[in-house]
Amino acid sequence: MVKGAPVGVFDSGIGGLTVLEEIQQLLPHESLLYVADCGHIPYGEKTPAFILERSRSVAEFFRERGAKAFVIACNTATVAAVADLRQDYPDWPLVGMEPAVKPAAAATRSGVVGVLATTGTLQSAKFAALLDRFANDVRVITQPCPGLVERIEAGELDSPATRELLQGFVAPLLGEGCDTLILGCTHYPFIKPLLRSLVPDSISLIDTGAAVARQVQRLLTSHDLLASGPAQPARFWSSGDPAAMQRVLPLLWGEAALVSGLPSAV
Repeated sequence: MVKGAPVGVFDSGIGGLTVLEEIQQLLPHESLLYVADCGHIPYGEKTPAFILERSRSVAEFFRERGAKAFVIACNTATVAAVADLRQDYPDWPLVGMEPAVKPAAAATRSGVVGVLATTGTLQSAKFAALLDRFANDVRVITQPCPGLVERIEAGELDSPATRELLQGFVAPLLGEGCDTLILGCTHYPFIKPLLRSLVPDSISLIDTGAAVARQVQRLLTSHDLLASGPAQPARFWSSGDPAAMQRVLPLLWGEAALVSGLPSAV
């Protein structure tokens, strides 16, 4: 691996762009590659074996392009794949996602924390272990959010339908006294403004994008792989319709960019 090599970032869809943005802000000299597996979204309803297979395919895609590190910017894919991938590539810096249970447990004043996440994340053994490790002194209420990822993928960040859907997910958590909400999917920070309009100002909203960027920085530093020169423009691929992702990219990434189709072999 060389310092000027890119960092590969992977998500089931466009949600990982929230993580990509955090990495770019913290590490502006790093060149970034992004794969959205939109052709197989949502991951929350897929089997762990299927998600592991997809993650391995994308890992090889990044390896072929010389990526010096691999970021799984998806909670569900992290649960299904990160342990196996670390065995597959023991010398390759790998960073995964996990819901921010620890900081949420520290932040809550009422002692009640709500989690908005996909079904796959909430049902995982890894999430159960997080609760067991960090949430002994707080009450954690989980809320699966079917259909929300698809709304965000369509760029419907503040539509009446998205607002109604999100309101239905949030109301039970507020009713239980939650004063801290974990955004347990990388898609959800895109609707943080909408969510903020639905909850009191006293409610804390916590996600892990910035923490992931700091972990990327730590790993690249420990492997002596931090880039020092100017970054190449971010490159994007989708296993779904590249034109569909390209249409929402200015809204979600902040600028237009070419989205290429993922090769059929991936």
